[in-house]
Amino acid sequence: MTATEHSADATAVTDETHDNSWSANLEGPEHAGDPDRVVEEALDAIAHTAPGNHVNLVTHGDNGHPETYLYDALAAADGDVADLEWEYVERCGCGGHVSRVHVE
Repeated sequence: MTATEHSADATAVTDETHDNSWSANLEGPEHAGDPDRVVEEALDAIAHTAPGNHVNLVTHGDNGHPETYLYDALAAADGDVADLEWEYVERCGCGGHVSRVHVE
């Protein structure tokens, strides 16, 4: 699946390309226990981030640390949409996680 294709039950995080740094909310109740959906929507958010900017991916705590399901998907997508670099930022007070993806 490419970063711009969606499964039937997933919704786009955004439909505009952000030419600035921004945050994608991937911690709604529909994301809890559904890391595949989080990955799909994260890749969509990255595809909608203009080069030279970053997107903060805020993921649901029920899915665990993003290194367990998201970072391998980012590595696999690196170069497909753009060149990517990512880092773990912090755990939110609500239990979610913030990962920053730099789009080059």
